[in-house]
Amino acid sequence: MILPTRRPKRLCVVAACFNEEAVIERFYQRLKTVLTSLDGVDHRIHVVDDGSTDGTLDRLHEIADRDERVFVYSLSRNFGHQIALSAGLDTAVGDAVVFLDSDLQHPPDLIPRMVELWNQGYDVVSAVRSSTAGSGVFKRLSSRLFYALINRLSDTPIVPNAADFGLLSQRAWNALQQMPERHRFLRGMIPWIGFRRTFVSFEAPPRVAGRSKYTLGRMLGLALNGIFSFSSVPLRMASRLGTALVLAGAGYFVYVLARYFLAGGLVAGWGSLICTMLILGGTQLVFTGLIGEYLARVYEETKQRPLYFFKEEPCRETGDRWKDHALTEHVTS
Repeated sequence: MILPTRRPKRLCVVAACFNEEAVIERFYQRLKTVLTSLDGVDHRIHVVDDGSTDGTLDRLHEIADRDERVFVYSLSRNFGHQIALSAGLDTAVGDAVVFLDSDLQHPPDLIPRMVELWNQGYDVVSAVRSSTAGSGVFKRLSSRLFYALINRLSDTPIVPNAADFGLLSQRAWNALQQMPERHRFLRGMIPWIGFRRTFVSFEAPPRVAGRSKYTLGRMLGLALNGIFSFSSVPLRMASRLGTALVLAGAGYFVYVLARYFLAGGLVAGWGSLICTMLILGGTQLVFTGLIGEYLARVYEETKQRPLYFFKEEPCRETGDRWKDHALTEHVTS
């Protein structure tokens, strides 16, 4: 009797990159060393170029020409980090997917531990930064403030310092693909889908080369996406604050009437009147802006535009390796 041969588990690694010409070769070499050391695991590498303007795409082509397990996808323009990772997850195939950045601040050496935990039955393995080399005081304080604020407002717990680096089982990433929103915040979307989850900690090393693509503006945009996508509390705050102001105004009106009838005079105070008007007017404008942010996101969703477009996709014949690979039609139609 011939026993059936056990198929090796299939791991797809998705990496996003933008203007990483100086580091992409070192990233590939380090990642490849880790993946080939995994026992009983077959692998593919999907690299998504997010509209790089340097020589990153050329370097990726050179790597793909040397390694048939590397598949290069190039977006038609720079759509942003979260969408680039989402595009890579849409192309992934296999039994599990690992997603990470290509700047080597997400150490590939963590992947074997992630695979080990996956084999133990976890559907989601998330990497959490214990520290980041070279990060300034402002970045650390702003990060703490953001996570404290979003966990105060949101019903979905978001682990502080969780990175966009982790492993998803097939059913977990299939669930993630059913969330088509445009303003994406993967650190909130992944815990929202549920499934059994665990964490591994790591120390983020300094960048090997180049500079961070997350400017202050982009970090602020990501933070706003996280808050507005996972909490409706700011909208409710408007009605609560409005109610409090109405009660305060009613109380002040009662005080004015009582003083008029008891003391025989009105309370003079143009200054207090102007201050009250400015406070009320400013409060109204702030909450009108908050409502506008939610309405703008609803407007973006109703247009139902694709999240991204590829200008370049792998087209070579892959033989028998993972024939179930197919691009999602809604992306490129």
